[in-house]
Amino acid sequence: MRKMKVRSLLKISLLSAAFTLFSASHTFADSRILATGGASTIEGAAGGGIVPWAVLAGYGSGDEWGTAAFSTQLRIEDYSLDTVGAAVSYNNRIELSYARQNFDLGTLGDALGMPGHRFRQDVFGMKYRLAGDLIFNRMPQITLGLQHKKHLDFAVPTAVGALRDSDNEIYLSAAKLWLAGLFDRNVFLNVTGRYSRANQAGLLGFGGDLNDDKELLLEASTGLFLTRKLALGVEYREHAENLGFSAQDDWHDVFVGYFVNKHLSLVGAFADLGTVATLPDQKGWYMSFAFAY
Repeated sequence: MRKMKVRSLLKISLLSAAFTLFSASHTFADSRILATGGASTIEGAAGGGIVPWAVLAGYGSGDEWGTAAFSTQLRIEDYSLDTVGAAVSYNNRIELSYARQNFDLGTLGDALGMPGHRFRQDVFGMKYRLAGDLIFNRMPQITLGLQHKKHLDFAVPTAVGALRDSDNEIYLSAAKLWLAGLFDRNVFLNVTGRYSRANQAGLLGFGGDLNDDKELLLEASTGLFLTRKLALGVEYREHAENLGFSAQDDWHDVFVGYFVNKHLSLVGAFADLGTVATLPDQKGWYMSFAFAY
């Protein structure tokens, strides 16, 4: 456990240092309001923990750049997921992102005679703001996103029925922030429709013996800002049933986000992932640290 914490801190430090060096030779700004860049998802894009939002990473606007680097840890009953990644945006119009996911099989790995075995997945993302504005227009901000996912350890997923080790997903997100909207507090809402055939967000591959067609899946996040820096909210992510090997339940979480300033945000959540790879009641804690410029 101590080594895991040291590795996580090292990853955060390296990502932060890289973005500091990058920002020294580029024009960055912080024109947007605090928290309007969101946090970082487990797939690298700007958003909540499990749902991409229509917002773009960082705080740049106009001809400005925005960036974010992050590290997340998810600890549930029988598994764990560690993710590091980064995103860059320009003109508050386009975002590019990358994430490396490491999924520890935990109890299942022990049962399979593979203690300490991990699945790795790379996620490359692109997001483009189509119309609207998060705050200043009546129309919500609408963003089109694309993710390419590549599973790097496919022996177990293919053995349980997954058909593909890589796939592309497309999604459309709409988000709105109402200033002084409820109890004189800022209120945020995001709805995302994702076209996908991923198993457990791709951690168990794509498609399966029950279904190999992509489906339109619903995802949503909403939050209430208790103060200018502190937000409380919930998220939901729908999943398809592709594998006869195991049920694939929808994901939920309750989160608290603290935006220390425009350079540092912390998100903690209680997550309920349901059944994951035959093991039910996978609940636990999620923590994310994000650095933005």
